[in-house]
Amino acid sequence: MNIRSNSVTAVACLALATLSAPAMADGEPRTRNAKPKHPAVQQRSAPMTTAPQKPGSSGVKLQYRLESTPQLGRATAVALQFDDVTAADGATVRLVADSGLTLQGSSTLVLPAGKRSTATVAVVSEVEGLAYLNVFITQDGASSAVSIPIQTGSVAPTLKSTGEMKPGPGGDSIITMPVK
Repeated sequence: MNIRSNSVTAVACLALATLSAPAMADGEPRTRNAKPKHPAVQQRSAPMTTAPQKPGSSGVKLQYRLESTPQLGRATAVALQFDDVTAADGATVRLVADSGLTLQGSSTLVLPAGKRSTATVAVVSEVEGLAYLNVFITQDGASSAVSIPIQTGSVAPTLKSTGEMKPGPGGDSIITMPVK
């Protein structure tokens, strides 16, 4: 009877350990597929996009992230993060919105030297389609320009042609455009 009692106890302990292992693995007893209660929490964990830097630019590194999906007539928060400000007097930032996009709040920022700076700006889309929030950064006389795309709705951008289509001598179509 002693052998059976020990094996039953061992099986019971093994079953308890197996059932509780997933809950103890990360310290959270909820299921792994559960969504956060607040959608904004999920969006904040999205990685920031690093803007490309060109040779001869200001040298300030810009990363950005849209905090939500842009919607017509609603403010969309754009998180900006600036690094590598090395000039003694810091750097300046000027924000300009394309037509169809309205910038809310201040359009200029001052970045201190040697520190990471963050800012959140709000833009409102007035029309569906693609518009840009343009970020101009100046440090030690050098400038950078970064255009952050703000896509509202599913309207795809279209190119506007100012020329007219004419048939060529070989049967090909040619677009003729006036010289400006």
